[in-house]
Amino acid sequence: MIDLVASLYVLGCFLHAWTHCTVPASEFQLEGDYLIGGLFNVHHVSGHIYHDRPEAIDCSSETLILSNYRRFQLMRFTVEEINNSTSLLPNVSLGYEIFDHCSDTHSFPGIFKLISVNNLIQPWGEKHKNLSTAPKVISVVGPFTSTDTLTVAPLFMVDLIPLVSYGAASSLFSEKVNFPSFLRTVHPNKDAIEVIVNIVQHFKWRWVAFLNSNDEFGKDGLELFIKRIKDTEICLAYTKELSLSANYSLMFKQIEAKRVYIIVVFAPKMTAEALIEAAIHLNVTNKVWIAGDAWSLNKRLPKTKGIKNIGTVLGVSQPVMTIPGFRDFIFSSKSQTQCENAEQQMLCNQVCNCSDLSPEDVHAADPSFSFPVYSAVYAIAHALHNVLQCAAGRCNDNITVDPHMVLAELKKSNFTLLNHRIQFDEDGDPKYGSYSIVYWNQSGDAEQIGFYKYYPSIRFFINNSNIQWYKNEVPTSLCSPECPVGFAKRQDGIHKCCFTCQICPNGTYINSTEDPYKCISCKETEWSTDGSTWCRLRLVEYIAFTDTGAILIMIGAWVLVGLALATSVLFAINYNTPIVRSAGGPMCFLILGCLSLCSLSVFFYFGKPNVSSCILRFLPFFLFYTVCLACFVVRSFQIVCIFKIASKFPKLHSWWMKYHGQWLIITVAFVTQAFLLLISYSYGPPKPYNETLWYPDKIILGCDFSLKASCGPVIVLVFLCSLCFIFSYMGKDLPKNYNEAKAITFCLLLLILTWIVFATEYMLYHGKHIQTLNALAVLSSLYSFLLWYFLPKCYIIMFQPHKNTQQYFQGLIQSYTKTISQ
Repeated sequence: MIDLVASLYVLGCFLHAWTHCTVPASEFQLEGDYLIGGLFNVHHVSGHIYHDRPEAIDCSSETLILSNYRRFQLMRFTVEEINNSTSLLPNVSLGYEIFDHCSDTHSFPGIFKLISVNNLIQPWGEKHKNLSTAPKVISVVGPFTSTDTLTVAPLFMVDLIPLVSYGAASSLFSEKVNFPSFLRTVHPNKDAIEVIVNIVQHFKWRWVAFLNSNDEFGKDGLELFIKRIKDTEICLAYTKELSLSANYSLMFKQIEAKRVYIIVVFAPKMTAEALIEAAIHLNVTNKVWIAGDAWSLNKRLPKTKGIKNIGTVLGVSQPVMTIPGFRDFIFSSKSQTQCENAEQQMLCNQVCNCSDLSPEDVHAADPSFSFPVYSAVYAIAHALHNVLQCAAGRCNDNITVDPHMVLAELKKSNFTLLNHRIQFDEDGDPKYGSYSIVYWNQSGDAEQIGFYKYYPSIRFFINNSNIQWYKNEVPTSLCSPECPVGFAKRQDGIHKCCFTCQICPNGTYINSTEDPYKCISCKETEWSTDGSTWCRLRLVEYIAFTDTGAILIMIGAWVLVGLALATSVLFAINYNTPIVRSAGGPMCFLILGCLSLCSLSVFFYFGKPNVSSCILRFLPFFLFYTVCLACFVVRSFQIVCIFKIASKFPKLHSWWMKYHGQWLIITVAFVTQAFLLLISYSYGPPKPYNETLWYPDKIILGCDFSLKASCGPVIVLVFLCSLCFIFSYMGKDLPKNYNEAKAITFCLLLLILTWIVFATEYMLYHGKHIQTLNALAVLSSLYSFLLWYFLPKCYIIMFQPHKNTQQYFQGLIQSYTKTISQ
């Protein structure tokens, strides 16, 4: 009886043990018709490893990364889900061979296992008898980091084994010449940097620091960031490579010294964790941290004590997508009791030591990069589905599948997975997906506050109201405060964000949207005040014919012509009288005619200037006033000659009378002036000119009179005027009542005074009325001779006829002769 009870007890214990302790297949291996390789850094080597002999590292003894273990489990789940599908790869089973790739330099046995053929690595061109030449796997999922991928990818590229990474984001892998069989289901760093720059620009931050890991991932991110902000207003104030031995205290002091409040951290999870923990420990405050997608969904850091003191954390992340059935898979697989089995064949780095992990911990780990793993496995499955020509519930078993065949179909991927159209571009980068913009809220969770979507078109959005800033308002980060409106920036130092502000002077404006560093000159027809942002049209001014001053001056010109005509008629009627003969006789009609022709110039000072009006404004006056002055030079000389030179130089007097010297001098003066005017107008004729210097808000229309080109005609006029004045002054002691020389002298004094006054006004005043003053000076010059030389003679002819007799004039001459002989 006792033996029976003992036997039943032993049997019960055995059945209990058999029921509660199973020996499951390895999590790293699964048999199937076709194998997919997997490289997941379930563990991580945190320090340098030194060996005194070549040997692989035991990854299971290193630090476990729970988020990577979750991704590892996701690949297992995805393969199981595909094997349970009746539409994808019907009657074909997928297997996997996964390795814990915990080091980029010491985890190569697993790599060699994946590329081997029947545990042998064959050189090209060599075929062993009875051995298949195809590698063991048709494709590989992984590795996760860019550095790991960079070290192992060349081994897979040799045989064109598709390497589909779910995390390697370096832009280096887009170069198909070096990585022909590489594809990825995660966006390259270029896209993540684009989102980060958009966040910085959205909040108008200009002065930022960029901290990156000292690996391929971080260096590539820094290079892309510098390139992306080149043509923006963002300046890279500080950059530093992060490592486990970094001097965080010195680094944060340098950042604080530069007054940088925005810090972009582009580094893997563990590097970022060390940095943030150092910031908490060193009491770094009042910063905005922008996390890259490698650590933005970190589960531990947001709940770390003191995390709120460092400031506000924003981040770029892979969208968190719920994979249907994955949670059940985790709880199902982790609920089995894990028992050791000495007979189980375990390869190097295919041991996890994860039996103490609860399914809750695994499922609650960082969910980032879940969909990239999920879509990578599905892409390989769809490619194999197409290679095997699967249709109508069955596949072609007679096709020998080589990795390069799967690669060709992978590049043509086009299927829908969880409402995403899975496709790759020519560089092997995904043509689908988006980024989430997250904020670490007060509850310690990464809350989604925005997105950046690529397809079908780029869309960017941030909900600012969901962010609780550390200072209750959007922080600023500027090297120099923005310049006030109307001020241009002047770069101070090597950074364009550091500048001084200088107001744009009048005549210029600043367009801050196009070029905030340059004051742009207004057009000639525009004007602006100091500190303007646009130019106004100038007011165009000139003297119109309807102007009151212009009308009065033109009336004056017509009156002058009328008076000259009346004087000519009066002189013609009394031509043989002494007063007309003494005034010059026939020369008087020439003078009066030239004065009338000179008045033509006055009419061309009004109206909108053109080439013709500018020429005629000066030509008649210069030409015919020369004749007038030449006539008065001759008259002055004759007066002096008659009373003084005739008695002292009889031969000169006889020559003058014989050859009509007066007309010869007038002709020479006229021809000389005409020739000089022809030369000067050919060299630099007067032309319309817009005066814009003196009045910033006006354009004064006038004529450009080149003194250099017209110096010849002007010299002729000045010379004749001076000569006339000298001769007339020499006759100042002539008979008191015989006052022709005195009249000429007085007219010349009025002429000189008129142009002195005008020259003074011309230097002091540059408005539109300078044209009126110029016309008035011309008219005054004409009236000076008409009124003070001819009008007194007209008065004698009309009202004192007794003085207009031969006897009266002879008496004056005899009286003067007696006086000078005594």
